[in-house]
Amino acid sequence: MNKYFLKFIMGLFTFFLIGCTSVDVKDYASEQPQLKLEEYLNGTLDIYGFFQDRSGKIKKRFHCVMLADWKDGIGTLDETFEYTDGSKSRRVWTIKKNKNNQYIGTASDVIGEAVGSTNGNAFHWLYTLDLEIEGSHYHVKLDDWMYLMNEKIMLNKSKMSKYGFDLGEVTLTFIKR
Repeated sequence: MNKYFLKFIMGLFTFFLIGCTSVDVKDYASEQPQLKLEEYLNGTLDIYGFFQDRSGKIKKRFHCVMLADWKDGIGTLDETFEYTDGSKSRRVWTIKKNKNNQYIGTASDVIGEAVGSTNGNAFHWLYTLDLEIEGSHYHVKLDDWMYLMNEKIMLNKSKMSKYGFDLGEVTLTFIKR
């Protein structure tokens, strides 16, 4: 079987899997408190998280400081990560709010654009990340859900996949200073 046909079949499989998803951000419309990204993701936030592989084993833990600022409907989220193995990284998001609580985000390691929306206390967005592991680059899809718990705390769970296969999950806790 040639590799292009295999990629086509995997893409088709992924399309049908995504199409079967039953959770929609609109399901959270009545949940409180209402999440307004421009308000919550503004100022300095501490983020604690970890990556679990598909077997559930925690592979990497980290702390991130996010400096967030919004001007004229454009948000800049400057994230500095420090991992428990001593390594560091940085990602700077630029997020634009469109009408109807729709958001578009870009960052240097995001392929194309992240697309998402808020409703109630939830934010859901999808994007492809250029993930570097030991000098190699992998394009992985992220299905990212955030839930505002109160004015200070937001929880985040991101599922990572490639060709429709589950790679693991990232779990985060955002704490607004």
